[in-house]
Amino acid sequence: MTAEITPVQHCRLCDSADLDLALSLPPSPIGDAFVPPQERDVPQPEYPLDLRLCRDCGHVQLGHTLDPERLFREYLFETRTSLGLVEHFRRYRDHLLTRFPAAAGELVIEIGSNDGSLLKFFQESGLRVLGIDPARRPAETAQSLGIPTLSEFFTSDLAATIRQQHGTAKFVAANNVFAHAEALGNIATGVSRLLSPDGLFVFEVSYLLDIVEKLLFDTIYHEHLSYHAIKPLVRFLNAAGLELIDVERIATKGGSIRCFAQRIGGPIPVAPSVAWLLALEAHAGLDLLATFQAMGDRINRIRDDVHHRLEQYLDANQTVVGYGASPTATTLMYTFQLQHRLAYLVDDNPLKQGLLSPGVHLPVYPSPELADRRPALAIILAWNYAEPILKRNERYLNEGGRFLIPMPAVRIIG
Repeated sequence: MTAEITPVQHCRLCDSADLDLALSLPPSPIGDAFVPPQERDVPQPEYPLDLRLCRDCGHVQLGHTLDPERLFREYLFETRTSLGLVEHFRRYRDHLLTRFPAAAGELVIEIGSNDGSLLKFFQESGLRVLGIDPARRPAETAQSLGIPTLSEFFTSDLAATIRQQHGTAKFVAANNVFAHAEALGNIATGVSRLLSPDGLFVFEVSYLLDIVEKLLFDTIYHEHLSYHAIKPLVRFLNAAGLELIDVERIATKGGSIRCFAQRIGGPIPVAPSVAWLLALEAHAGLDLLATFQAMGDRINRIRDDVHHRLEQYLDANQTVVGYGASPTATTLMYTFQLQHRLAYLVDDNPLKQGLLSPGVHLPVYPSPELADRRPALAIILAWNYAEPILKRNERYLNEGGRFLIPMPAVRIIG
């Protein structure tokens, strides 16, 4: 392996060396490594996408770690460009402050704060806010919007400095980022340092149970080092001086969990949701290799179905394109072997438009060009957003275009 990628020898949550291969997806380039046209002929390396199951605590994780400087410093995604995510964060703020009221001036810290979309809502509610995110562009956006932001990787040492300068926090949030870090133990220790006696650590992550049941394999990419379930999290948080007190299942990212943790011995009793989800995970066999082997078989069957549907278009030399230019789209393209079957991509995110896709370097055009160019078929790689994409592209459909939605079952619209 090169210096920028390291095989994982120990579980990221419990440090056990007892790791088994659970699922192997085809190697792919970094999912968000879009490049400018002048780099068309510069090859990009592909890296393994293997999931390992810890036979000790049951945690599922990538078998390799990529250099986080390479992954996150020039990160292009900004929350405000994601369909529905800003509104999700507004409801998140309302829900949290209704359940756990905070006094004016109390501190809210977000790890992986991106462009400050969530913290802006807390700031509007009279709370002090501080964002932490190593990605330079989103951090600069947040600063320009009046959200104090440190463009740093969060560590226990940084937590100590923040506590000294800003005091303890009523809430520490980490949304869709707690799966991104290698040193999770160090992060959890830092969170414990920052919390006030009645403070809460609130984090959202994709839920392993949803990934398995809904076949959300495209959420497996190099940024996502961990695929969380409740059983391993309970043990992990306890080791950092925290206890999981409640879990809510939410719809974001196709299926996620919002977890609430406090310092061990804190004032809030543990909710029934924790025991209920532990039982649900045991029933689903989330700690069994056979569960993930069956998942791999399901992925292969859908891939073969997609290829069968594409044959009539490709054999007739008709143009097939992809709709979506996200890391999930990269995983789906490589897993379904579509990267050499597509002519180009379209996407709604202006930061991706005009760039070339990772690896095969497909051009990315604004989505209105779909109706102008009129390809015979557009595969919705961002299939979780199929409904709003269909509504947004009625002109393309009305003029004879067709969409193929690959998941959760293959279907053609138009």
